[in-house]
Amino acid sequence: MSSRRSSRQSSSGSPSIKDDQIIELVSKLRQLVPEIRDRRSDKVSASKVLQETCSYIRNLHREVDDLSERLSQLLATIDADSAEAAIIRSLIMQ
Repeated sequence: MSSRRSSRQSSSGSPSIKDDQIIELVSKLRQLVPEIRDRRSDKVSASKVLQETCSYIRNLHREVDDLSERLSQLLATIDADSAEAAIIRSLIMQ
Protein backbone atom coordinates (compact mmCIF):
# COMPACT_ATOMS: atom_id res chain seq x y z
CA MET A 1 0.00 0.00 0.00
CA SER A 2 1.38 3.38 -0.84
CA SER A 3 2.56 5.86 1.75
CA ARG A 4 0.45 8.47 -0.03
CA ARG A 5 -2.68 6.63 1.08
CA SER A 6 -1.50 6.75 4.70
CA SER A 7 -1.17 10.50 4.70
CA ARG A 8 -4.30 11.32 2.71
CA GLN A 9 -7.43 12.55 4.41
CA SER A 10 -10.89 11.17 3.83
CA SER A 11 -13.54 13.26 2.13
CA SER A 12 -14.89 14.21 5.57
CA GLY A 13 -11.59 15.86 6.41
CA SER A 14 -10.58 13.37 9.10
CA PRO A 15 -7.32 11.46 8.69
CA SER A 16 -7.70 8.08 7.00
CA ILE A 17 -6.58 4.88 8.64
CA LYS A 18 -2.85 4.21 8.36
CA ASP A 19 -1.43 1.19 6.54
CA ASP A 20 0.03 -0.28 9.74
CA GLN A 21 -3.39 -0.03 11.38
CA ILE A 22 -4.95 -1.88 8.44
CA ILE A 23 -2.30 -4.59 8.72
CA GLU A 24 -2.97 -4.93 12.45
CA LEU A 25 -6.75 -5.14 11.95
CA VAL A 26 -6.42 -7.75 9.19
CA SER A 27 -4.13 -9.74 11.47
CA LYS A 28 -6.76 -9.63 14.22
CA LEU A 29 -9.42 -10.80 11.77
CA ARG A 30 -7.15 -13.70 10.75
CA GLN A 31 -7.11 -14.81 14.39
CA LEU A 32 -10.89 -14.53 14.81
CA VAL A 33 -12.18 -16.30 11.70
CA PRO A 34 -11.86 -20.09 12.11
CA GLU A 35 -11.57 -20.79 8.37
CA ILE A 36 -8.45 -18.61 8.21
CA ARG A 37 -7.04 -19.25 11.68
CA ASP A 38 -7.03 -23.03 11.14
CA ARG A 39 -5.09 -22.86 7.86
CA ARG A 40 -1.47 -23.90 7.98
CA SER A 41 -0.35 -21.10 5.67
CA ASP A 42 -0.06 -17.52 6.87
CA LYS A 43 -0.12 -16.34 3.25
CA VAL A 44 -3.70 -15.08 2.97
CA SER A 45 -4.32 -11.77 1.25
CA ALA A 46 -6.16 -8.98 3.03
CA SER A 47 -8.88 -9.23 0.40
CA LYS A 48 -9.37 -12.94 1.14
CA VAL A 49 -9.43 -12.22 4.88
CA LEU A 50 -12.18 -9.65 4.37
CA GLN A 51 -14.17 -12.00 2.12
CA GLU A 52 -13.88 -14.85 4.61
CA THR A 53 -14.82 -12.52 7.48
CA CYS A 54 -17.97 -11.39 5.67
CA SER A 55 -18.89 -14.99 4.92
CA TYR A 56 -18.29 -15.98 8.54
CA ILE A 57 -20.49 -13.14 9.82
CA ARG A 58 -23.28 -14.10 7.39
CA ASN A 59 -23.07 -17.69 8.62
CA LEU A 60 -23.23 -16.54 12.24
CA HIS A 61 -26.34 -14.50 11.44
CA ARG A 62 -27.95 -17.56 9.85
CA GLU A 63 -27.12 -19.65 12.90
CA VAL A 64 -28.60 -17.04 15.24
CA ASP A 65 -31.76 -16.87 13.13
CA ASP A 66 -32.03 -20.66 13.08
CA LEU A 67 -31.51 -20.96 16.84
CA SER A 68 -34.03 -18.18 17.48
CA GLU A 69 -36.59 -19.97 15.35
CA ARG A 70 -35.94 -23.27 17.10
CA LEU A 71 -36.24 -21.60 20.50
CA SER A 72 -39.53 -19.97 19.49
CA GLN A 73 -40.87 -23.35 18.37
CA LEU A 74 -39.75 -24.97 21.60
CA LEU A 75 -41.33 -22.25 23.73
CA ALA A 76 -44.59 -22.60 21.80
CA THR A 77 -44.79 -26.31 22.68
CA ILE A 78 -44.25 -26.11 26.45
CA ASP A 79 -46.33 -24.80 29.31
CA ALA A 80 -45.15 -21.33 30.33
CA ASP A 81 -45.27 -22.29 34.01
CA SER A 82 -43.36 -25.56 33.63
CA ALA A 83 -39.90 -26.33 34.95
CA GLU A 84 -38.62 -26.54 31.37
CA ALA A 85 -39.84 -23.02 30.65
CA ALA A 86 -38.14 -21.76 33.81
CA ILE A 87 -34.86 -23.37 32.74
CA ILE A 88 -35.08 -21.83 29.27
CA ARG A 89 -35.86 -18.39 30.73
CA SER A 90 -32.88 -18.65 33.10
CA LEU A 91 -30.57 -19.61 30.21
CA ILE A 92 -31.80 -16.71 28.08
CA MET A 93 -31.26 -14.23 30.89
CA GLN A 94 -27.58 -15.19 31.36
